[in-house]
Amino acid sequence: MRHIFAIGLMMFGTAAVSQTFNAEILPPWDGIAVPDGQQCSLFGGNGATPAFDISNLPDATRTIHIEFNDLSFPPLAENGGHGTIGFDASGEAMRLASVPGLTDDLPAGIFVVRAARSSGQYASDGYLPPCSGGRGNDYSADIIALDGNGNRLGFVTVPIGRY
Repeated sequence: MRHIFAIGLMMFGTAAVSQTFNAEILPPWDGIAVPDGQQCSLFGGNGATPAFDISNLPDATRTIHIEFNDLSFPPLAENGGHGTIGFDASGEAMRLASVPGLTDDLPAGIFVVRAARSSGQYASDGYLPPCSGGRGNDYSADIIALDGNGNRLGFVTVPIGRY
């Protein structure tokens, strides 16, 4: 089952932004359970980010950031605790490709905005795949549309699964 998420945009400064955008998580991810093999290497996986189809983006969108979070672990529960990946954007729709975890070596047009805040054996140069050891933690992605000056135009939160 595919899930499409949309959220209304908020007030920024003195201007109200009224457009929404949609985000659809793509298989093998379903937003319910983290797919087998998509966990971190400490637990036998070789995880990569989910891919997303994004549509109805605001006209001024130039960059998309995805902040990955572990909602069940407070130190990594918000603001990209598991890393923030950026994508160059143009047009009203695009596919955000799946990218490998634990690295900052990414394809052209895709970049690490902030590495995961994890440390020690959990340290990552980029995205940290789900790494709770199967304790049932809930993971999500905050997808943020930004203009050319880095101003937020809107966002949507997508559950990526439980591990």
